[in-house]
Amino acid sequence: MADPERRPGFPWLLTILLIPALGLLIGLGVWQTQRLAWKTDVIARAEAAAAQPPALLADVLAAPDPEFRKALVLCRGLPTAPYVELVSIQDGQPGVRLISACAPEGLDQTFLVDRGFVAETISARPPIQPSTLPLSLTVELRRTPPPGAMTPAPEGTRFYGRDNAAMARALGATTPPSEFTLFALVSPNPEWEALVASAPPAVFSNNHLGYAITWFGLALALAGVYVAMLIRRLRGRA
Repeated sequence: MADPERRPGFPWLLTILLIPALGLLIGLGVWQTQRLAWKTDVIARAEAAAAQPPALLADVLAAPDPEFRKALVLCRGLPTAPYVELVSIQDGQPGVRLISACAPEGLDQTFLVDRGFVAETISARPPIQPSTLPLSLTVELRRTPPPGAMTPAPEGTRFYGRDNAAMARALGATTPPSEFTLFALVSPNPEWEALVASAPPAVFSNNHLGYAITWFGLALALAGVYVAMLIRRLRGRA
């Protein structure tokens, strides 16, 4: 006598595996949604800070978040100060940025001033000589994280990453370096046109909405496959 037809049972194991997988995908989607709100707020605050008029450096530093603010700073002897070179690219052109140290009066810190970009095709450099002449400069503050582990080590005064501590040491700073780099918005060497003063554009990667849609879409697709399989099994039992 033939065995009765074996009908498929309820997929308990698959269901048990599906629940945490769906939870993980939905959780990642929710996390990316939260990251989207955070990044949108960061961009709005950066734009608002950059739109404010320049203020004295000490007043800007007293603000809750000085990054992207414009400030007025008095640096003595900056046009002829020693500098280190930071390998950089601007508008697709290779070159270096000249970084000098500034110790503003009343602030017990050394600030690294990014004086501007010099194209690789220019071999000349500004003169270096002692000077105490005051120079008032309009700058933009940028927080400077330490370089990554894969950043090449500096070669003398030539750097391949923004390492404020190492640069300050190379420039003979006597006070601790600030976490902020001051980007000159006007060249401290206007007589030397090869030096282009500028702050790099504030680039914020904000792909969190796309990531959230991806995670939620994967969760929906997984749930759809499971439901279709479950309907097929139930019909087979019927």
